[in-house]
Amino acid sequence: MLESLGTSSHDEERQGESYAPLVADSQNYRKKFYIESYGCAMNFSDSEIVASILNDNGFGATANYEEADLVLLNTCSIREKAEQTVRSRLHIFRQVKRSRPGMLIGVLGCMAERLKEKFLQEERLVDMVVGPDAYRALPVLIGEAETGQKAVNVLLSREETYADISPVRLDSNGVAAFVSIMRGCNNMCSFCVVPFTRGRERSRDAISIVRECQDLFDSGYKEVTLLGQNVDSYYWIGEEAAGMAGPGSATDTVVTFAALLEKVALIDPSLRVRFSTSHPKDITDEVLHTMARHENICRYIHLPVQSGSTRILQLMNRTYTREWYLAKIDRIRAILPDCGLSTDIITGFCSETEEDHQDTLSLLEYARYDMSYMFFYSERPGTLAARRYKDDIPEETKKRRLDEVVKLQKKLSLVNNCADIGKIFEVLIDGDSKRSAEDWKGRNSQNKVVVFPKAGGSYQKGDYVRVKVEDCTGGTLIGTALLS
Repeated sequence: MLESLGTSSHDEERQGESYAPLVADSQNYRKKFYIESYGCAMNFSDSEIVASILNDNGFGATANYEEADLVLLNTCSIREKAEQTVRSRLHIFRQVKRSRPGMLIGVLGCMAERLKEKFLQEERLVDMVVGPDAYRALPVLIGEAETGQKAVNVLLSREETYADISPVRLDSNGVAAFVSIMRGCNNMCSFCVVPFTRGRERSRDAISIVRECQDLFDSGYKEVTLLGQNVDSYYWIGEEAAGMAGPGSATDTVVTFAALLEKVALIDPSLRVRFSTSHPKDITDEVLHTMARHENICRYIHLPVQSGSTRILQLMNRTYTREWYLAKIDRIRAILPDCGLSTDIITGFCSETEEDHQDTLSLLEYARYDMSYMFFYSERPGTLAARRYKDDIPEETKKRRLDEVVKLQKKLSLVNNCADIGKIFEVLIDGDSKRSAEDWKGRNSQNKVVVFPKAGGSYQKGDYVRVKVEDCTGGTLIGTALLS
């Protein structure tokens, strides 16, 4: 499962829960579209694919939904809060539509897949419902909606990867970009709707992935994040795979995630490579050793654990035990001693006891995560947990346990950051600090936010800078650039 809405332990900027496209290019098109994205990084990446399809069909982006001919919400179903936010936004857009009856409103993504015709028939808030595998059908669906018909396509695909579509980078800082390498998920975690809303796993062809990363680098981007619900299960085989492997290779050459990671890293040493998300059961020593070989593959792994209790992990169908997960943490530390780690935690899952909760707290202490995404359990209709287990933990208890997890993670984050004081990191500048335009903000290889003064240097966004850490908060390293 990719990173999703919740409580994180960083206090400088992290990816927000929604965005509107800031590239107002609508003057070059006959119609205007506005899009907001919610939830995981895959949704943000999908919105860039949608933007490309719309551009090819006469729609340009606008940052003002009140002037848009087409308003789209790319939605998330992973938490109930995300769905509530989307419904609130739809009511706002519906008010605007009353004064602009020609405006079309559409719901995309996981919530569209889960609720299907409910939006059209019961809630009457939207004109279009489009699932994550049906974006190519948008032009036809828009045409149907313009005639007054309610347009819906939520068919899931076993082949669609959008490999041939060049994404339009929305709200881009021009430094870092997402690159989708696969879609869907074969893991049936009992709490998760993703297998039902995004379908089965299918890997995008490696050639188009490397080409997209090369194009981004040629366009000035300095960092790519390879995206998938479970990137470590990436597996592609094709007639052209042999050509990527070198002369004399057989035509049945397989490209694993470790091989793909290396191919992207070899584009150029100055192109940073990140990835998200890894399932603990699938990340291999081969991946870890590939990271160790290439300095430009960032020393950072997001490794969701969800719970520290073996009993709860079994109910969640996570397919590993507490002891197995801790051994994986040990293996990462052995091969990549300087690797940053983050995770996902769910408190208050069905039948969770205080002992189970204490297991989670002790696991956090052992793993010493730099950052976590932390939630209390929200039952999602249609999931295995909703069918099999009773959601029997009072919300008050869920929230109290979540608060304890958050407080512990804040403590761990501060301890980890204090240990970085005095160290020197190479930081990729991605923009101004959230708190002051007098400071630059960037990230080090471990994905920690680093802030340092602009004064005394002639750096610009996209530059690599060596920064010595002099102070910190729980979420940010504060330092000074070392002038060369």
